[in-house]
Amino acid sequence: MPASVGGYVWRHSGKHQVGLAVLSIMVFLLSIWPLEIQRRIVNDAISSRSLSAIVWLSVAYFGIALLEGVLKFILNLYRGWVSERAVRHLRMTILGLARCVPRRHDSQEEEGVEIALVLSEAEPIGNFVGISVSEPLLQTGILVSVLVYIAHLRLEFALVSALVFLPQMIIVPLIQRAINRRAAMRIRTLRQISSNMIGSTGSTVADSRDQLKRIDTVFALNMGIYTLKFGMNFLMNLLHHLGVAVILGIGGWYVVRGDIDVGAVVAFVSGLAKIVDPWGDLINWFREATVSSVKYQLIETAARRIATSGAWADRSV
Repeated sequence: MPASVGGYVWRHSGKHQVGLAVLSIMVFLLSIWPLEIQRRIVNDAISSRSLSAIVWLSVAYFGIALLEGVLKFILNLYRGWVSERAVRHLRMTILGLARCVPRRHDSQEEEGVEIALVLSEAEPIGNFVGISVSEPLLQTGILVSVLVYIAHLRLEFALVSALVFLPQMIIVPLIQRAINRRAAMRIRTLRQISSNMIGSTGSTVADSRDQLKRIDTVFALNMGIYTLKFGMNFLMNLLHHLGVAVILGIGGWYVVRGDIDVGAVVAFVSGLAKIVDPWGDLINWFREATVSSVKYQLIETAARRIATSGAWADRSV
């Protein structure tokens, strides 16, 4: 296996990542058109009282939404295929090595636990392969496209939108690192619990006490992860609504003064709402990327340890 999860992604699915990237670009290039059509319906069509203009703009809106939906469907299906292909490859590789390489009799139980845990951790790593390139490209493309569109209409509103996410760009990586540390400790502790349950020949008071401590440790780590994750979500939602309030206030004042039209304010608010999902998806991608990297390193470490002990021959996964 390559040294990093990124190396595995490119070695196993490089050409498919290119195809996923092309689909992602096609999707985010369509993302700003619904905003412009909304603005034109509110301003041009309604002010001119032209029924035909309203109908044609509505049909155009639906057509773009349909095309975007079809492309997203194809993209997600393609991602799923790439992910499952990677999961299958990881599992077949691990099971193939387990069957072909002789193992010591005195460590078979421990090796069985190790292999079972590695197999279970292969699925989230494989799932990440499908979104490793296309997801950040798609969501970043939507963010940039919408911000550029808003800046084209009114620069100060684009600055407000950017300021909404600036604190998150600083805070989120810090919180995610704390989550990653707890996730890695949780995986190691669960491995210790499983190894002790299967590998021990008898149950002593000391063993039971240690197992209970490990279970309590997993509980505390999980609660810490929940607290950090939901606290981060609370912060993101709070900043989003703050941005909407600022745009509505400033936009309403500009409309009263006659500096902008109502359609522009509608486009600004819709644009800010359209940014929220991509930003949240980027946060989730960053979380999955870092957790997958941790799990991949744990699999590498486990394989190396078993190989060194003689459980697996001097071969790499």
